[in-house]
Amino acid sequence: MDKLKKLLSDSAPVRWLVLVLLAMLTFSTYWFQDFFSGLKPLMQSQLGFSSSDFGLMISATTWANLAGMIIVGGIILDKWGIRISGIVFGGLATLGATVTALAASGFFGNEPSTMLHWMMFGRLLFGTGLETVCVLVSRTIVKWFKGHELALAFAINMGFGRAGSALGTAFSIDIGGGAVSPAVTFAATLIGIALIGFLVYMMFDIKIDKQVGQQKSAAQLDDEKFRFSDLIKLATDRSFIYITLLCVFFYAAVFPFMQYAPDLLVNKFGFSLQLPNLEGMTLFQKLGAIFHNGPKVASLIPLGTILFTPIFGSFVDRKGRAASLMILGALLLIFAHLSLSVFDNVVLGYLGLLSLGIAFSLVPAAMWPSVAKIVPEHRLGTAYATMFTVQNYGLATFFWGIGKVLDLSNPVVIQKLADAKTALTAQGMNAADVSLRIKELQVAGELPYYNYTLPISMLVVLGVVSIYLAFMLKRADLKQGYGLEKPSGHK
Repeated sequence: MDKLKKLLSDSAPVRWLVLVLLAMLTFSTYWFQDFFSGLKPLMQSQLGFSSSDFGLMISATTWANLAGMIIVGGIILDKWGIRISGIVFGGLATLGATVTALAASGFFGNEPSTMLHWMMFGRLLFGTGLETVCVLVSRTIVKWFKGHELALAFAINMGFGRAGSALGTAFSIDIGGGAVSPAVTFAATLIGIALIGFLVYMMFDIKIDKQVGQQKSAAQLDDEKFRFSDLIKLATDRSFIYITLLCVFFYAAVFPFMQYAPDLLVNKFGFSLQLPNLEGMTLFQKLGAIFHNGPKVASLIPLGTILFTPIFGSFVDRKGRAASLMILGALLLIFAHLSLSVFDNVVLGYLGLLSLGIAFSLVPAAMWPSVAKIVPEHRLGTAYATMFTVQNYGLATFFWGIGKVLDLSNPVVIQKLADAKTALTAQGMNAADVSLRIKELQVAGELPYYNYTLPISMLVVLGVVSIYLAFMLKRADLKQGYGLEKPSGHK
């Protein structure tokens, strides 16, 4: 007991300070991951991107990871440690964000194809660093909070991530002043600031490593050395297989949807793309304008998780029921996508978004601490990396797939919008005015909206598969005894 008290992680103020420093990375990378969703219409009108181009650019985030780069990063993390891995992959994410910002500004050329290719390259670099940074943060949270408030710490870190997603989606248009480039530059700057915060964290990491190393025997340290046989053990563990597949199907039904959610609300329910001038409005009128704005309402999905995820995380710490919460989250996911695809009722649409936000809180709050019960702590880098790698196959498919199916199912809409853009540009309008005029013509019924029914219906199927996998995970845990239904402190 005296030895345990010597650990820096036993100091509550220190471990929560560490969490804040780590969560800065989570906040900034999630912002950069999702903020483009609020800019999609502007990228079509200002940069000349189609929905397929937009989806291709977003999906480039996952490409290196489809080739196993996250697993390589996880192995590097387990072999080289948190500090070196953080500098390498945090720096890579910062570099990728910088290249994307330069491309959006026209630094490499102003042709749509040139800008697209360089932005894809930037997102590729960013994605290569992003996923390993997420693995690193998860692994480090376990290092500091195992035996303490582990699920709550995971939940708060996710809350920072959701805040980045929400604020990026909601305010990118405002930050950019109706232009794409300044919004991208701002997002890239956030990652650079977060990397500085990680350098500050390294001082704490050095100290706790010295303390832990002094307490462990030579046999314990040898047992924690990385071995490739650990990958075989992971690949044959039923509980790990089910939770990994659940991660794939659940997140493929959420993250790609969030990239298209503002545009869906604009096209399906007639929401505004940009807020009107709120000056002179009553409070009720201002709220009405905000709740009828696509980017602002879509931002409520991750914003709600900032409140709900810590609540559910605390519940898991105290009561357990992690596998059961994953089942409930998958059920809510199905309801959400049915509400937003099949039905045209705006009230039901709001309920669908609320359900999606709750599901987005439930499943992660239960999932990530459960991995720490299934996998030994010194192998968590490889375990989380394996999960993120497989997850990226689902994300890449649906980031691009939703845009592709949207284009294929709306050929008439695409042609009419292209003709309108050509005509308005010929009249001497700039890109911002063209966007505004096209929206006005859609509201007046002179131009059609995109129909999102088919793309979002695909996501319902992912919810059904998620329920099955959550049931199978709960069943496997009953046999293997990892205690997923037990509180965090249960042995």
